[in-house]
Amino acid sequence: MDRRELEYFLAIVEHGSFTAAAQALHISQPSLSHAIGNLEKQLGGKVFHRIPHGVVLTAAGDALVEPARQVMRDLSTASASVRQVLGLSAGRLDVVAQTTLAVDPLAELIGGFLREHPDVAVRVADPELGTDVTSAVRTGECELGLVDAEQPVGELESVVLRGHEIFAVLPPGSAPGQQRLSASELSTMDWIATPPGTATRAVIEDTVGSRDSPPVFAVDTAHQAMIVPLVMAGAGATLLPRSLARDAAARGAVVLPLRPRVVRRGILFWRPGPLSPAAAQFVAMTEKFADRRKRS
Repeated sequence: MDRRELEYFLAIVEHGSFTAAAQALHISQPSLSHAIGNLEKQLGGKVFHRIPHGVVLTAAGDALVEPARQVMRDLSTASASVRQVLGLSAGRLDVVAQTTLAVDPLAELIGGFLREHPDVAVRVADPELGTDVTSAVRTGECELGLVDAEQPVGELESVVLRGHEIFAVLPPGSAPGQQRLSASELSTMDWIATPPGTATRAVIEDTVGSRDSPPVFAVDTAHQAMIVPLVMAGAGATLLPRSLARDAAARGAVVLPLRPRVVRRGILFWRPGPLSPAAAQFVAMTEKFADRRKRS
C-alpha cells in the first residue's frame, strides 16, 4: 500500500462516503474506488461496507484507521524535517484542546510561538470532552493535546503548565459589597456549565459542594459561548479562568475571586517518539511555562 491509498482511505472515513471524499480530494469517484480496491486487494479483505447513504467500516477497516493515521503523521513529520533543513517550509502545528484551555493558556502560547515562527501553519481542534482530546492524540489525529491536569494521559509524554486562577462570574448586581466568595457561599448558587466531562463542568464540580451535596446546575449547555450570556441574563453563575472572567466583567458581569483561591493547571501531552519540528519547538517553548515535567 502507498501513501495515496492511505490518504484516500482516511478521507472516506472522515467524510462518510466515497462521493464526499472524492469531492474533498478533488478527484473522480472512479479513481477513488480504484485506489480503495487496490488497498483491499493488498490487505486481503474489505475495509468498507457500502450502504445506501454512504459507507461504514468493516472490522478490518476499523483496525486500519489508527495505523494509517500514524503512518500519515510519520510521513508528514519526515517531510517537515527535511523541508525545515532545506529552508523551504516551517511546517504545521496540530493541537487539540478543551475550549476553556484553548482560550487560556493556549491562545497566549500560540501567539508567542507564532511571533518566533510566523511561517508555521497552526490548527486547533475543539472536541467536546477531555477524553476526546487524549483519544485524538493517541490515534494520531492531532500531534499535541491540552487538557486539565486532573485528566489522566497515561503513557503519553507531558508538560504540566503553570496554574491559572479561577474566578466566580455572577449576574449583574449580584453579591453587592463582597470582595471574595467562600465555598459555603458558592454552595448556595445555581450554576451554568458545559456537559459532564468538560473542563468548565469539572472546575465547578471540584470547587462547589461536596460528594453528599453536589452543585445544582440550572443550565447544562454544549455551547461554551452561551455561558456568559446566560449569566448576564440571570440564569445562574459560573466559574471561569482569568481571561474569560475579565471579558465577562467587561460585559457587566460581577467577577469575584474565591476564598480559598482556586488554581487549575493544563497539561500539554503527546505520543512518545519523534515530534515534527514545529511541535518540538512548541513543546520546548511551552516548557518555560511549566510547573514540572513528568512522564506518566
